[in-house]
Amino acid sequence: MALLFREKERPEHPMRIILPLAASAAMICASPASAAERLPDGVYHCEVYLLGQFLSLGDITIRGNVYTEPAYFTAPRQGYNYQIETNGEISWLGPLGGFTAGGNSISLTQVTSFDPADASFDIIMRQPHGAFTASTCTIR
Repeated sequence: MALLFREKERPEHPMRIILPLAASAAMICASPASAAERLPDGVYHCEVYLLGQFLSLGDITIRGNVYTEPAYFTAPRQGYNYQIETNGEISWLGPLGGFTAGGNSISLTQVTSFDPADASFDIIMRQPHGAFTASTCTIR
């Protein structure tokens, strides 16, 4: 059975409706990925609370999308890129000093504040024997 429409009754071409909807959906889907925030540039002091005291794990310097790993001596440090996902998780694209040395590895790094006055992130490190240690890095 064929549907017959008079010229004025014919429905609008389906592509005229679908294309604007598809473009709107693409813009909505693209927004979160481009909305990932950046950590403010600066020096982030990292420490861990262990055996009733805070122990310094060094400083991580962040400039744009580049970080330098914690250093304990005055030797020049190389810069490496990092990424922040839309959920605030940081992916380090290079070594991270003692966090990734001696069998240690990074389990998770999560931004806890993007505020320039008190920007911070937590690093969860897995030790070689399987235990996990959490440290907090805050902007100075």
